[in-house]
Amino acid sequence: MSSANGAEPELHVAVIGYGKGGEVFHAPLVDATPGLRVSAVVTGNPGRQAAVRARYPHAAVIDSVEELWQRSGEFEIAVITTPNATHVPLARAALKAGMAVVVDKPFALTADDARQLTEEAQRLDQVLTVYQNRRWDSDFLTLWKLIEEGELGQVHRFESRFERWRPTAKATWRERGGADDGAGILYDLGPHLIDQAINLFGPVASVYAELDARRDGVTADDDSFLALTHVRGVRSHLWMSALSAQLGPRFRVLGDRAAFTIDGLDGQEARLGEGQRPDSADWGVEPESAWGRIGAEGDLRPVPSERGDYPAFYAALRDAVAEGEPIPVEPHEVVHGLEVIEAALRSSGTGERVGIPAWREP
Repeated sequence: MSSANGAEPELHVAVIGYGKGGEVFHAPLVDATPGLRVSAVVTGNPGRQAAVRARYPHAAVIDSVEELWQRSGEFEIAVITTPNATHVPLARAALKAGMAVVVDKPFALTADDARQLTEEAQRLDQVLTVYQNRRWDSDFLTLWKLIEEGELGQVHRFESRFERWRPTAKATWRERGGADDGAGILYDLGPHLIDQAINLFGPVASVYAELDARRDGVTADDDSFLALTHVRGVRSHLWMSALSAQLGPRFRVLGDRAAFTIDGLDGQEARLGEGQRPDSADWGVEPESAWGRIGAEGDLRPVPSERGDYPAFYAALRDAVAEGEPIPVEPHEVVHGLEVIEAALRSSGTGERVGIPAWREP
């Protein structure tokens, strides 16, 4: 941690990986957060190195994680945004090097690996958290408020979709790799949908899943459905697909007083992808045309969308590392999401519903 000219101290952040995760979802948010600084980016790709130098000229470009570990005393925080199978070993190495750690989703490929990593962070008395940014989507925050205020009454079904139209698979590990590498749409989009469902309706008792690989050249799932039964009785139906020529609603939530439906995606990802800064005055504001609708058939009204707030994650991380405040995402919450993913993999193999042992908060 350092400061200059009497300014507030800055925490130095090393971003490990500069694919879409590092370039779009992490480095811009770190850069826009007061008290944090993109001080290094680790990538061995020459094109990505050039992109880092152009956008963050003050940041060191480091070729390998081995070099980063040798320089670990220069950084307080490491952000892991690399292929899924590398998340746990890199996070463990960063913790041992004395850094607080952010792991992009999925936290790990198995719940056991996630538990062990969490226990290691506790032994080292180091901050460890998971980037579940979709908790700060505008549509999710709007739905949360409606449920908290009782506008829907008792919710009995939650429908949630991340659907895309990509009939030709890309030549990337994420689309053409194997399930053992954490490839496929369940590990890509599933952590978001499952995490939102658990946050809204609590632990999951059982899972039924249909996981299909439908496009040419794809071996991991690219068109999947999960049916979750929560301990409290709510049913969550989750769709994720790369082969949806027409998209369903983002959320359809049914209660005994009213239903809520909203289409499209939160706009923050698109704005980050366009290179916009997330500290702009209108960040997270959704246009009226994107608002959802609440009510019953024949009696619907628009619901003003809550403001999306991806920057809240890194502001909370800063306060956790610098001041000992609560971390933005507790790892034990994400461990349960991985239990759901593992149950989904078993269910898809057998065609049967799979139970999850009673979950208890640590």
